[in-house]
Amino acid sequence: MECQECKQNPATLHFAQVINGEKREIHVCHQCAKEKGYVAHDDESYSLHNLLSGLFNFDTEKLHHSTPNKTAERQMECKKCGMTYQEFAQVGKFGCASCYQTFSAHLNPIFRRVHSGNTTHDGKVPKRVGKDISARRKVKELKWKLQQLIAEEEFEEAAKIRDQIKEMEKSLNQSGEGDV
Repeated sequence: MECQECKQNPATLHFAQVINGEKREIHVCHQCAKEKGYVAHDDESYSLHNLLSGLFNFDTEKLHHSTPNKTAERQMECKKCGMTYQEFAQVGKFGCASCYQTFSAHLNPIFRRVHSGNTTHDGKVPKRVGKDISARRKVKELKWKLQQLIAEEEFEEAAKIRDQIKEMEKSLNQSGEGDV
């Protein structure tokens, strides 16, 4: 497809604009896009490296001005494949299975950012046959919440959660599924 402005170069940028429910598509080359103001600067390209670095909160410019703790973190190296933490942060994937264990102390913050605050994967439970499984998970969540409330000294709320846990465990035991 050729540029709609100059009619000479191939169109490399494609814009869709919707105004009052009417869609208008614009196909322009890089040169015309700069001239017409569709792109702000020459530096608009965004690579996969930039995306992964952003997810891992890794800034290559700060590498030279880092604290001793950060420097030690970046010098961590997998004994099996030789990948450093710095290389992992730049590439966004491990070199081998041992890398996961080598860098494990620094992975939870990354997982939280990438997976909306979660560090574990529980999977899905079928609705028809998974009622007991769902109830057990709910009990587990409530027990965790109970511990948090106790730590925060919210004893009245903790007592309500405790009673809810007892009720759920009682109904699970009556359904013949055993202990939770």
